[in-house]
Order: sequence, then C-alpha cells, then structure tokens
Amino acid sequence: MADNHAPSPISQPRRILVTEIPPEGLEIKLFATQDECKTLAQLNDLPSISALTADLRLTRWKAHGAIVRGEVKARLTQICVRSLEEFETDLSSQIDLRLDPTTIEDARQHQEPLDRDALSLAALSEDPPDPLIDGVIELWALVSEFLTLALEPYPHKPGVEFKELGPESGKNPASSPFASLQALISKKN
Repeated sequence: MADNHAPSPISQPRRILVTEIPPEGLEIKLFATQDECKTLAQLNDLPSISALTADLRLTRWKAHGAIVRGEVKARLTQICVRSLEEFETDLSSQIDLRLDPTTIEDARQHQEPLDRDALSLAALSEDPPDPLIDGVIELWALVSEFLTLALEPYPHKPGVEFKELGPESGKNPASSPFASLQALISKKN
C-alpha cells in the first residue's frame, strides 16, 4: 500500500550536487517547514505564509550543468495597498532555469568578436545560464527566489476598489492645493 503522507521536511534535500542527478533526471517535491515559511514571510514583508511547496524536475545539461523546471505554490497572507486589510491568496510560479559552472571570465575568453550582421534576434533574446557554484544546486534558494519574484508588488484584496476623491465626492474644490494657484493666475489675467 502506498504511503500518502508527505515526506518529512528534514529528509528533503535542500541542496544537491549536479553529479547526483541521474541521466534520466530527478523529480523532487519540497515542503516548507513552519520555520522556513516564517523566515520567508519576514524576508518578503508578509504577515504569513501558511503553506509552500515546490515540484521540481532536475536534468543534466551539457557536461557539468543542470536544468531546473517546476512549479512553486504558496498560500500566503498579504496586506492590501488600498484598504490596508490582510487577505489570503494562492500564488503559483513556474521555474525554468539553466545552471552552468562557466564563469563570466571563461565566457569572455571564448567569446569571438561581435559580427553585428550575423547576430540574430533569437540569439539576443536567449538568457544566459545562471552560475552554478561548486556543482551545487541550492534548491531552497531557487524556490525562495521564484516565490519572491512572483509576489504582486502592490497587492490588493479582491473586491476592494480605489475611490478617487473628486468634486462629486462632496469635497470643496476651493480647498484643493491648486485652488490658490488658480486664484493667483486668475488675478494676473
């Protein structure tokens, strides 16, 4: 009978060597501990993160590199920029990353002079691989980075609308900061 319980977070790998990835690839499911959720919430100025998981697929790439693909999912609490109320939301972010131990100096040594006519738009649009240091993939660092990148910079609670104050709101237009400027311009003319 299959065990349907989530693996213990302590036994989950948080880092892995590229050499540990088998030729057919490796699938890893990470579950954040309460302490990890609390730390990530603090780092991202969030009231809380109640759940965080990542489904990752690692494959070898080139001689010493790796490709990491997958999805990060989180249940978190944010603060609405419109009403300043806390609200819960689900977040999902795709990971598609190439890692290569080649350094910038190595790349410059092997770089040929630019032939501006030979450059294609596809070559210019391709992102270079991220650096792989000492052959170690820091899985938890990748998960936290992609979570942070996926956060809405100005979150707003569903259903909360911004109401701009204007003349129809009952506010006296003469009390506007620009009312005195308008009065000065009118006096000159």
